[in-house]
Amino acid sequence: MRLVMVNDCAYVGETILKYLPKNIDATHIKRTRGLWSKTFGIAYKIWKAKADIYHVHYLLQDCYVAVHLGKKPLIGHAHGSDLRASLNHPLWKRIVKHNLKHCDKVLISTPDVLGVARQFRKDAEYLPNPVDPELFYPKPFIAHKGPRRVLIASDSSWSVKGTDVAVRALSKIKDDVDASIIEHGLDFDRTLALASSLGLRLNVLSRVSHERLNEYYWNADVVIDRFKLGSLGMVSLEE
Repeated sequence: MRLVMVNDCAYVGETILKYLPKNIDATHIKRTRGLWSKTFGIAYKIWKAKADIYHVHYLLQDCYVAVHLGKKPLIGHAHGSDLRASLNHPLWKRIVKHNLKHCDKVLISTPDVLGVARQFRKDAEYLPNPVDPELFYPKPFIAHKGPRRVLIASDSSWSVKGTDVAVRALSKIKDDVDASIIEHGLDFDRTLALASSLGLRLNVLSRVSHERLNEYYWNADVVIDRFKLGSLGMVSLEE
């Protein structure tokens, strides 16, 4: 059996591919946020792809292209923001609704938006996000003296992740914590500015590969994920 997977979210696709049965011949079509890559580039790659099953992450343009190119059977995999935000966007909502109706199967990665999907697809199913146990597993806790090491691990997003709320809370105990944040997210600069204004020092950690993210988790006493949504993020699951 040949499987083509298109795009990804939080390495869910990569983890699924890693643990598929060996008799499945899988290809992963990736793209960047660059204008060409996420438009004509990905469309050309989807058009060229030949498979028995097509699995597309996010119910946005990649999935829309796959539908119109007649790629079947097609699995549309929603990851939350496409149903929380894009479904209410003046431009994207038509694409999301179209994909919900025309995919052969719709999977939902976060249970809080399953009800939204089922307004359009009664057969939409919740598929829990997988965690790679070869990368993310507990290590013995090593006690140390000094402030608690706190890691803000999710990408900086005030509206979705609540990063600003975390910073404000940490600022109230700033003498008792050694706080770090990964350099990633739409509101990263705003987050640093907010922390500075509140007298909270944030150690900035560079982005690393998914395979090395576990090192950041293991070096922290407390890991902060998103907490504004009604489901656990990948950071909580991996940590």
